[in-house]
Amino acid sequence: MHEIYLAGGCFWGTEAYLQRLPGVVDTEVGYANSLIEDPSYEEVCSGRTEAAEAARVRYDADIIPLALLLKAYFRTIDPLSRNRQGNDRGTQYRTGIYWTDPADEPVVRTSLSALALQLGQTPRIEAASLGNFSPAEAYHQDYLARNPFGYCHVNLADARAFVTEHERDFSSLSKRHA
Repeated sequence: MHEIYLAGGCFWGTEAYLQRLPGVVDTEVGYANSLIEDPSYEEVCSGRTEAAEAARVRYDADIIPLALLLKAYFRTIDPLSRNRQGNDRGTQYRTGIYWTDPADEPVVRTSLSALALQLGQTPRIEAASLGNFSPAEAYHQDYLARNPFGYCHVNLADARAFVTEHERDFSSLSKRHA
């Protein structure tokens, strides 16, 4: 099992979108790279912790390799926005990709370079090894599954479109590992 941490604005939408992808085994929302240990939501919102709202994503790379997972993630964010996604504003809503396995860094950097070529400008997405991660409060976990009409800047229906568009990628991977 592999894991990556993705910050895409409000973590509710990032988590809900990624849960809809084949190969994503588990998610947990929380606060990445905080200056203080185990911050609360209120502390994160103060801007003093420098934490980013992020989703820890555990995935099966035989079904969805990191490069394909990042392509899906890029569809959930405005990659040119800084400290803002949808109606959410503040440093905790910045975008970022944080890895724990050093082997993931070149994949992340290559994916960001490909995105920059596609956009014609440099994305404003942090890319760094994970310093720390604290799970968010229980009421944030699986929030949109429990509150289907809750606010979300992410188009969750796009997850189905992504899977359909990349059906060959998913099926060729599953055939290679069958």
